Amino acid sequence: MSSKHTSKDPLAQGRHFFEDVWDVVRQVPRGRVTTYGAIAGYLGSRMSARMVGWAMNAAHALPDVPAQRVVNRNGMLSGKAHFGSPTRMQELLESDGVIVEHDQVSDFARLFWDPAVELAL
Repeated sequence: MSSKHTSKDPLAQGRHFFEDVWDVVRQVPRGRVTTYGAIAGYLGSRMSARMVGWAMNAAHALPDVPAQRVVNRNGMLSGKAHFGSPTRMQELLESDGVIVEHDQVSDFARLFWDPAVELAL
C-alpha cells in the first residue's frame, strides 16, 4: 500500500487517503481495535486523525471495512453516532468478541492493534 500520490488534485488526494485508511482497517483482526491517530500515524500523516474519522464515516457503505474496530485514543466509541443506531457500533464490536462498557472498550490496552507494529515491513 502506498500513501504517496502524485495527483495535485486535493479531492483525488483525499480519495486516495480514504482508500489507504480502508486498506488498513480491513487488516484489523476480529477481537482487536485500533485508533484514528494510529492509522493516521501509520500512513505518515500523524496530524490527520480527524481525516481518518471522515474516511471511517464514508466507509459505512463498504461492507468489507469493519469501521467498528476504529475508536478514539482512549478506547471510546466516539464514532457510534454514525452507525445508524446508538448501540450498533457496540453490537458489532461485541459480535467481534470485544467487551464494551459505558461506550468504552474494556481492556483497551490489551486489545489495541497498532498498524505501525503489526504491518511493519
